[in-house]
Amino acid sequence: MSAAMQGSSYYKLPRLLQWISGNIGFHHIHHLRPRIPNYNLQDCLNATPQLQLADPLFLWPSLKSVRLKVWDEKRRLLLTFGETSREIRGRTSMA
Repeated sequence: MSAAMQGSSYYKLPRLLQWISGNIGFHHIHHLRPRIPNYNLQDCLNATPQLQLADPLFLWPSLKSVRLKVWDEKRRLLLTFGETSREIRGRTSMA
C-alpha cells in the first residue's frame, strides 16, 4: 500500500477537467484498487481519510513544471535545459 501511495500522485483538477480526463488525477487510488470505476474514485477519496493524505498536485504548478527536464543528482531537484546549460558553462569557465 505504501508503494502505491508514495509512487503515484493525486492530481487535483477543476471539476470539468476531472470529468473530461476520466478522473485521471486519482491515480494513487487506481494503483491501490484498479477495479474501482473512474466515476466512483471521488467518492472513494471522500470516504477514505488515508487516501486524502497524499499531497495533491494542482493544475497551475503542474503546468509550470512542464519545462523541468533534467534531474540534478547532487542537489536533488529538477532543472530546465537553460538552467542546466548555464550551470555547465559556469563549470567549464571555472576550470
